[in-house]
Amino acid sequence: MQQLIYFFQKFKFFLFFLMLQFIAMAITFNNLNFQKSKYVNSANFISGGFYAKVSSITEYVNLKSENKILAEENIRLKNLFENNKIATSQPDDTIVDIVKHKQVYRFTNAKIIKNDYTKAFNFLLINKGSTEGIDKEMAVINSKGIIGITDNTSKNYTRIQSILNRNSKINARIKNKNFYFGTLSWNEKDYNIVQLKDIPRQAPLKIGDTIETGGKSTIFPEGIPIGTIIKIDNVNTADNKIEVKLFNDMSNLGYVQVIKNLHKQEIQSLDIIEDE
Repeated sequence: MQQLIYFFQKFKFFLFFLMLQFIAMAITFNNLNFQKSKYVNSANFISGGFYAKVSSITEYVNLKSENKILAEENIRLKNLFENNKIATSQPDDTIVDIVKHKQVYRFTNAKIIKNDYTKAFNFLLINKGSTEGIDKEMAVINSKGIIGITDNTSKNYTRIQSILNRNSKINARIKNKNFYFGTLSWNEKDYNIVQLKDIPRQAPLKIGDTIETGGKSTIFPEGIPIGTIIKIDNVNTADNKIEVKLFNDMSNLGYVQVIKNLHKQEIQSLDIIEDE
């Protein structure tokens, strides 16, 4: 025991130095770990932000293909809905023969690759043609409303007469007022605004009313959105002139849907309805 005490007394300064050295090293390592943690957190923040930006850019680049997939899925669902529309609209106690109640309209997805909207006679071009079953005088719409009517087709492409065309005449009606029909045309002034004429003067018109297709042709199904009334001239006269702002921005169009009336030839053979 005396020797142990003598050892500590003899080397007390050296032992005290070692203790201080150990404490200093412990403090140093703790500080290094703290700095390391700070560095890692900062690096994670920077790299996380970088990868977030990369992810956003990737999503943007992939947006085109995603939109195409969604457009094709939308067409598939519309065709499926059209094929079963009559059955689903019947009362629960009504038996429907699906074979007899066939699909009336078929939808085909396409992309606009050329768009005119500043001329008197405007046309568009889409990337689908006769190989996809597209023919003359078919309705062209998108999710917002009407675009025009197919005018001429080749094997892989179709020209569309825009609603912004001096020759465009489309049957239209006031939504929820199904007895009041008129003719939609364009006065060549504003590509966002078309004109609705020949609406009966007794029609209860007001600003904000929605205008839609009337369905009195073999081209457009009824109820396709067109736009809203923004101005009414000569109210309560025999020649109501109505300004309609289109739901579509005709200067910025992408994917569209071409609608084929599968009963068109049968209807035309009986001269039931005149085309628009």
